Amino acid sequence: MRPVHSPLSADVDPRLRVHSTEPLVGGPPLPLLRRHFVTSNDLFYVRNHGPVPLVDPAAYQLEISGLVHTPLRLSLAELRDRFPRHSVTATLMCAGNRRNELAQVAPTPGEVPWGADGIGNAEWGGVRLGDVLAAAGVGDDARHVAFGGVDQVTRHGETFGFGGSIPRDKALGAEVLLADSMNGAPLSPVHGYPVRVVVPGYLGARSVKWLARIHAQRDPSDNYFQSKAYRLFSPSVTADTVRWEDGLMLGENPINSVICTPEAGASVPAGRCVVQGYALAGGDRRVARVEVSADGGRTWSRAKLTEGERWSWEFWEIELDLAPGTELVARAWDTASNTQPERLETVWNFKGYMNNAWHRVRLDVR
Repeated sequence: MRPVHSPLSADVDPRLRVHSTEPLVGGPPLPLLRRHFVTSNDLFYVRNHGPVPLVDPAAYQLEISGLVHTPLRLSLAELRDRFPRHSVTATLMCAGNRRNELAQVAPTPGEVPWGADGIGNAEWGGVRLGDVLAAAGVGDDARHVAFGGVDQVTRHGETFGFGGSIPRDKALGAEVLLADSMNGAPLSPVHGYPVRVVVPGYLGARSVKWLARIHAQRDPSDNYFQSKAYRLFSPSVTADTVRWEDGLMLGENPINSVICTPEAGASVPAGRCVVQGYALAGGDRRVARVEVSADGGRTWSRAKLTEGERWSWEFWEIELDLAPGTELVARAWDTASNTQPERLETVWNFKGYMNNAWHRVRLDVR
């Protein structure tokens, strides 16, 4: 396949807050994001690392190789006709979500200044990755399943496709799809047409778009975006002192919660106010509890979880009394009793990844 590249997609809502045009990166305003449990395709966040490829569906081939008994090359029609179709409603979140808060502690040089908008929830349709792997016959010595995209990204003078991997056990989970539809419509080019991986519970970078290759192997992916770019470092490490091999490979999302309305800086009258937000747990865990404070974290009230599914975010809301000087704060727990750390300084890292400190919103209360 030789992809050509599309201009800025007409499939993107003009209300999307664009953080970068080359490559295209953006997310919706938080009140708009919180309005619907399932995020519309045109408002779903976009995180690309290079130009958006346009793939000819007639020429599309998906290669399954590596530690398998029967290597496969599947056309789009074969992929759709040979395997049963399934769907999953799942939330994807960028590892850089809420990065702009970390940048208030110290710079995160060269990274996209995400707010809390690098997230979206959709109903994905396609075939199970596990069914395709079963057809290829994955060998017992395969411990990881790697993915490669048809897109072309240039880093440090080299050009290659975006890639990553997940553990074999996760790859065989019934929730992991090779998706060709999003909310009942075919994937648009900006979201990975014709096929992308959807890995619920994991950071969005593992849900590789424009999928071209699946490779069963002993070790995690050595693609730049897993072996180097998407790694977590301690607060003491900087871009000048980093040893890339010391970083932790990112995988499951951490427990997180975000206040969506009222937005930071909003002018609101004193008195009773409905506060709404989203929360997300990682892996196969669920959000168990969300608490919100109207006095900067001195006292807390439990929010009501209003909508959620196993692989999706939870929506929550609460009515609180607001007074001048109000700082709203949200924190959550998951079903394994994991919770969010209080301070940004404890989770700061120079790449700006995985910020799940308490979410704070200052309001202009009159």
